[in-house]
This record gives sequence, C-alpha cells and structure tokens, in this order.
Amino acid sequence: MYIAIATLSVKEENREAYKQAAEFMADWSMKHGALEVMEAWEANVPAGKTTDMRKAVAAPADEKIVTGWVIWPDKETLDRAKEAMGKGEGFEGYPEGDPPFDGSRLIFGEFEPVLTRGR
Repeated sequence: MYIAIATLSVKEENREAYKQAAEFMADWSMKHGALEVMEAWEANVPAGKTTDMRKAVAAPADEKIVTGWVIWPDKETLDRAKEAMGKGEGFEGYPEGDPPFDGSRLIFGEFEPVLTRGR
C-alpha cells in the first residue's frame, strides 16, 4: 500500500466547484489503479501557537482547509498514474476554467504505511 496526501485551502464560495474537480480526479485516480480516494472539508481546524494546517498552506481567513488522500496498491501504480497525468491522459471533461484553489499553496507528499488498523 502507498498513500498520496494533499492539503490545500479553498474559498467557501468555491466549495461546489472544488467538489466537481475532486470528483473528476477521484474517478480518474480509480481508473488508474487507486484503491480508495478521500476528500475532506474543514470542520474544525484549530489555530496552533507554532504551526498548524492553516499556516502550512498559508490559508487566508476566508478559506477552508481541505485535505485528501489516495490509497494506491503500490508506488509503481502511482508512478504510472503520475506519468499519465503528466501527458494529460484522460483529462477530457475536466471542469473548465481556473482551478477553484491556489495550487501554489497546495502541499503534497507520498507515504508508506507503518501501521494500519480498521477496515
């Protein structure tokens, strides 16, 4: 199992546009071998004294924190998907216009599990 995680911030007024883009990307990821996709909208993101999720993405007060992950069977499957993404494969039908978030403040990482429990 291999996990790709992203955190960003989105203006509340762009929530529906973000959801549409996220639905497209979730479907795209599943078609490219993902096992699970999760997108989560801020419900309670407390301010920290030193650092916090808002500071991590330089979120202005009028934006909500959004985080999500894609679980892949392995790094190789994700690498193939990233290669396809780089070529623009399968992006016909992606929502038109500017993205509903500032991609320059998105943070992304890839992780190998050290512990799993539950489903």
